[in-house]
Amino acid sequence: MTLVWVTGNSGTGKSTVCGVLRARGYVAFDADMDGFCRWIDRADGEVVMDPPDPVPAGWLDRYGWAIVREQVETLVEESRSRITFLCGSAENEADVRDLFDLIVGLVIDEDTLRHRLATRTTNTFGQHPEELAAALKWNSRMRAIYESHGATIIDASKPLTEVVDSVINLVQELTGGTR
Repeated sequence: MTLVWVTGNSGTGKSTVCGVLRARGYVAFDADMDGFCRWIDRADGEVVMDPPDPVPAGWLDRYGWAIVREQVETLVEESRSRITFLCGSAENEADVRDLFDLIVGLVIDEDTLRHRLATRTTNTFGQHPEELAAALKWNSRMRAIYESHGATIIDASKPLTEVVDSVINLVQELTGGTR
């Protein structure tokens, strides 16, 4: 029926939004935790089986977080009769953008990003200086990138309930209120 990509920079709340959608009875997947993404070596395309944590200096220049198109295609097939959310971010989003009926870009300001990355407990990405610098660099560009690809932008620095309600309202507008 409808496949929705909820994307955003590290720390924008994608995994948290996913959890709330699930709690509200929606079918929602976390691209990171549910195996849709993986680290790859940009030089040769090889999958990195055991990435370092935290990443060493320069590591993010060579390695990237990538979504696997074949897995999203499988989700498309499984989602034909229902609304499904996939929440995540990957540097190769352009490779799967055509598979989604709606793209929602979560954006936050730099202060909120710093606070969330420093205090989150779900994963450590962004707490190491190399990762934080990368997240801040990406954050300054994301809104323009999402808008250029037709994503609907949601200010994810607002209260969580308001953010999730906004995502659901967008889907209801698209589907005429069906679930």
